Amino acid sequence: MKTTVYKKLLITLIALGSCLTGNSQQYPDSLIRYLEIAARNNPGILQKFNEYEAALQKIPQVGSLSDPELSMGVFLSPMEIMDGKQVADIRLMQMFPWFGVLKNAKDEMSLMAKAKFELFRDAKLQVFYDVQRNWYELYKVQKDISISEKNIEILKIIDRLALVKFKAAPSEGSGTTSSNPVISSVSAQNNGAGSSGMKTIGAVQGNSVSTLSNQTSSQMQTGSMGSSENNSELTDIYRIQIETGDLENSISLLKNQRNTIMAQFNTYLNRPVTTPVFTYENIAVDSLGFSLIAVSDSILANNPILIMLDFEKQSIEARKKMVTRMGYPMLGLGLNYSLISKSATAMGTSDMNGKDMIMPMVTVTLPIYRKKYNSMINEAELLKTATSQNYQATANSLQIEYYHAVQLYQDAQRRIKLYDNQYQLASKSLDLTLKSFSVSNSALTDVLRIRQQTLDYELKQVEAVADLNTAIAWLKRLGNLEIYGNLWK
Repeated sequence: MKTTVYKKLLITLIALGSCLTGNSQQYPDSLIRYLEIAARNNPGILQKFNEYEAALQKIPQVGSLSDPELSMGVFLSPMEIMDGKQVADIRLMQMFPWFGVLKNAKDEMSLMAKAKFELFRDAKLQVFYDVQRNWYELYKVQKDISISEKNIEILKIIDRLALVKFKAAPSEGSGTTSSNPVISSVSAQNNGAGSSGMKTIGAVQGNSVSTLSNQTSSQMQTGSMGSSENNSELTDIYRIQIETGDLENSISLLKNQRNTIMAQFNTYLNRPVTTPVFTYENIAVDSLGFSLIAVSDSILANNPILIMLDFEKQSIEARKKMVTRMGYPMLGLGLNYSLISKSATAMGTSDMNGKDMIMPMVTVTLPIYRKKYNSMINEAELLKTATSQNYQATANSLQIEYYHAVQLYQDAQRRIKLYDNQYQLASKSLDLTLKSFSVSNSALTDVLRIRQQTLDYELKQVEAVADLNTAIAWLKRLGNLEIYGNLWK
């Protein structure tokens, strides 16, 4: 009966202790789906896009001429002139900047708009990376909870095994308390030889007492050993309950951590923080699809921040040309119209009496105060230098990020291979230890220790895969490797 119970419990324990296998569960949402939602709804992305749209609206503003000036004057008392009376005076003037000023202004704003667009693309890249990183982090927490819950089930089965052994120990000990054969022998001899001499009786009694003393001592030792084994098994039961309590507390902490990660994840998608987030039972190892050298080259060629700084530098160069030409004279063309009525007192009968006068006008500004223009040129030059330095500093920072990502990528690759091999070895060792424990040849501490190693390696496998995929997402974010198809349109 006891052997049957052991076998059933052992089979169940080994089944639960096997590696997590099976097909991934299909959920209504996937990572790609979450990225699509983030691309449409994330406030940070929408903000950058609206800033880009606003920057586009500045191009026609700076590329247009200034508004013409219209001035009108009416004489309350018409002014007598030679050929009539001047009633009113109307003047229209349009100023024209120096050649190239408007073109350079449009170039500056166009380049600034392109820089805003690169900021929009960078914000999109960053949100995509944050979504992936949080999703993989949530996956790790979910797997940690799942493995811990499985560990609790296994501990409960081990607890039942230990309890069965603890209850079976007294019955085995009671089987050793049968009638003493030495005492029976002594009783038979006394009954069969009642008339014998005292010497014979003394000899028999002496031998019986000696044998009985040895037997009693042996029984006491056996009882002491049985008591020690019972205490050890009871201690094992307490140890299992302690481990179970620790795991239950750890699961509660992990669930709180999961809620926090889900709330942060949902903020990237701009939806209620309590919205459920689905992960897979198992995730596949992602592929970079490019060599690390290609990623390094792509960082300097395609990173949106560097492209933005390059556009900013070009816009400052256009601005410098614009302010240089602003230091040249501006030309104003206008027309002056004088409304004249006829005068009876006008001298002579000239045809000009009462005829309105039209006078073309030309205005030229005289930029003789050069200090402000020189300051604007120097300002543009300094901003250009600062942008070049910012470009170099950003490139250096991106290179450092690249090496951090490569380190995480290569470390995760190494850990995946290591923990896969370690998990296989630990699983085989656990199977052997469980079989030995079922026949009382192995201590429970060995089972718990090896089982804990197995679960640790299983969890480390999960973390290594998640870290590898996170590193790949990081590298693609740095190199602006467009792998999401329509998400980038």
